[in-house]
Amino acid sequence: MKIGAFIIGDVLLSGKREDRHFSYLQSLLAKRGLELDWTIIVGDEPEQLQRFLAFSLSSDDLVFSFGGIGATPDDRTRQTVAKVAEVPLLPHPEAVSLIEQQFGEMAYPNRILMANLPEGSRIIPNPINNVPGFSFKNHHFMPGFPEMSWPMSEWILDNLYPDLRNESPESEQIIYILNGHESELLDAMGRIVVDYPELRLSSLPHHGKRPHIELSLRGNNDLIIKAMNFMKQEVESTGFSWVYQLDDSK
Repeated sequence: MKIGAFIIGDVLLSGKREDRHFSYLQSLLAKRGLELDWTIIVGDEPEQLQRFLAFSLSSDDLVFSFGGIGATPDDRTRQTVAKVAEVPLLPHPEAVSLIEQQFGEMAYPNRILMANLPEGSRIIPNPINNVPGFSFKNHHFMPGFPEMSWPMSEWILDNLYPDLRNESPESEQIIYILNGHESELLDAMGRIVVDYPELRLSSLPHHGKRPHIELSLRGNNDLIIKAMNFMKQEVESTGFSWVYQLDDSK
């Protein structure tokens, strides 16, 4: 199962507010041996939201979405999910009950609008103010406020995906190629991608006083050893050298 995230709001793109969800979600998933496959930061503009949600809802990905589920005119996530899924936006009985319990008569006429959810949605409990988020397929929509959405994210993993753990690559090996040039190692990297499709290859060049390439392979440990042995041979045959660890004193 791929894992993705939407982080929604014009205030993020304009710089008025700094995102904190991305790093939090990374750490939350890491505790369970999971990691993100993709993240999209998008504003409140309806056509943009519709475009990205159409891409996401057509998949079986597990998706965490932060922001845009309130009652103000710039909160359009609930409406856009319903439009993309081609289902009506209807008062959810449980959401209505929770909001009425929290606010009483003050729930009307505006707060109760947050109970209008895409048909088929399930409730995500909100421990702060009882206004729920909602799940639709494997997508989970929460408020943009970290104090609400972060415990809701934990609730989602604990209650809806208790057995989803340890999906990250089991091992990683890194070598540092000294004074190397990626262009001269592309064929070798391409061979690894073809011969070991289960592995994840990353090549990160560093410039400056000590130019080098940080080359990483992640996945099954036995495959990493075979692929990295091939890569070391190719590095040496090209005339470069490699080390497992850089000496920062140089």
